[in-house]
Amino acid sequence: MTEANALPPLPDRLSTDPRSPHHVAAIFEHDIGIRFNDKDRLDVEEYCISEGWIRVAAGKTVDRKGQPLLIKLKGRVEAYYR
Repeated sequence: MTEANALPPLPDRLSTDPRSPHHVAAIFEHDIGIRFNDKDRLDVEEYCISEGWIRVAAGKTVDRKGQPLLIKLKGRVEAYYR
């Protein structure tokens, strides 16, 4: 019961990229899950619940800085702690 109280609230928008202004390091200390259109996704790089989209890597393609190219998928997004 005390562990659930210690978990920080999940934000509306979150990114795994530490360079992003939407990256919150305290949340990644815990295991979080993303459910997109009623399916659990393990490959989500960024999400926004209010706008209803996720960004996932587009295969193995990378940009000139070595970061994966991301595509935006629209649908129903739910974030939760596992």
